[in-house]
Amino acid sequence: MHIQFFQHVTKLGPEKKLQGYIKRFRSFSSGLLIVVILAVAAKYLAQLPVLNMMGQLVLAILLGIIFRAAAGVPEKANAGIQLISKKGLRAGIILLGLRLNLHDIVQAGPKVLALAVINIGFTLITVYLICRAIKMDRRLGILTACGTAICGAAAVAAVSPQIKATDNETAVSAATVAILGTIFTIVYISAYPLLGLSESGYGIFAGATLHEVAHVIAASAPVGQQAADLAVIVKLTRVAMLAPVALGLGLWDNRRQHSKSEKNQGKKVILDREETHGKQNKLQVPWFIGGFLLMSGVNTLGILPEKATADLLVLAYLLLAMAMAGLGLGIDLKTFGRLGGKPFAAGLAGSLLLSLLGYGLIQLMGLT
Repeated sequence: MHIQFFQHVTKLGPEKKLQGYIKRFRSFSSGLLIVVILAVAAKYLAQLPVLNMMGQLVLAILLGIIFRAAAGVPEKANAGIQLISKKGLRAGIILLGLRLNLHDIVQAGPKVLALAVINIGFTLITVYLICRAIKMDRRLGILTACGTAICGAAAVAAVSPQIKATDNETAVSAATVAILGTIFTIVYISAYPLLGLSESGYGIFAGATLHEVAHVIAASAPVGQQAADLAVIVKLTRVAMLAPVALGLGLWDNRRQHSKSEKNQGKKVILDREETHGKQNKLQVPWFIGGFLLMSGVNTLGILPEKATADLLVLAYLLLAMAMAGLGLGIDLKTFGRLGGKPFAAGLAGSLLLSLLGYGLIQLMGLT
């Protein structure tokens, strides 16, 4: 069959080959144009009051969903949108590593590192167990747990390919976690006078418990520069955990699927995931996570000028926003309504417990 197809292609004249290339280019360019417009629109909307707490990535998802509901997605653009979503996502995650300066994390001290590790471990386990208790899909539960525990939509995007989640699961989890983070940001700002924390203590609290980097900045900046600086450092300490968590989840999911495949040998059982993602007993090398760590090292060593680093980070968020817009274009409001209730409930419970744990640990460690 493949040989016949090859023979057929080789018989095509130069004009038909050119027409094929033009058709593919138009598909790619039309898909690219849609996601770029949505990503840029999300960037500017994220600079407005209130919307800045949601951040560019979440707004890009929501704009994608709204665009699909209002105008529909041209069929010829689908191939381009899917390609950009996958490639742009990985490239954006790699460049996102430039946010991390490992020296700052080390200088923050062992208490801050311990706070981040404990909070992440507790939240991952707690949210996942809640998701399983309410009979939520396993992959949706993992994504919700990672988004709540580590760094919101960016964590969801990084972990999604590792556990072979669908576009619907990724988009719903990212949007759910971001909405929760926005709610908690408003609550934090309102509750600051009642918490009994110093400016630095509040910054540590916000950085250790809020979801997105945008949430952390929005919640800490009104309190003062010291609070904002500490909040970002603590938050980036959590972001640094993204690579090992994503890698670990990928290995765990691979072993789980491999074990499941072995049990089904001889029964002619075809797994749904094999239809979409290929054989599950193959370890997918998370090369983009390696790139994320490499870029962290580049930033830590100061290899690039500050201006170049800042520009590349803008590009990173543009690429991630394009990928998120692509995810949003792939789901409709009915799907979001059907899948979003349980993740929201699990994320809400996990976020409350994370806030309580974070506040208690800050008191215990004397970081007030």
